[in-house]
Amino acid sequence: MKCNVCGNDTFHNRQVEEVFHIEGHLVMVEDIPARVCDRCGDATFNRETTEAIRHMVHGKKRPTRREKVDVFAFA
Repeated sequence: MKCNVCGNDTFHNRQVEEVFHIEGHLVMVEDIPARVCDRCGDATFNRETTEAIRHMVHGKKRPTRREKVDVFAFA
């Protein structure tokens, strides 16, 4: 397996968090099992994990907590 971002071929398993933009809302999912590139840090999820996240954020499950997010405009 090669990293889709930098082409590296070494990874380590880690728990990561990701922010998704779902139907106009930001949603953060924590403690996601991922393979993380040793060179650039890009996280990759397997098919089962991706489906579980999809069901979680689009289903009837309630969030664990709510957080405020600071937003910056780059331009």
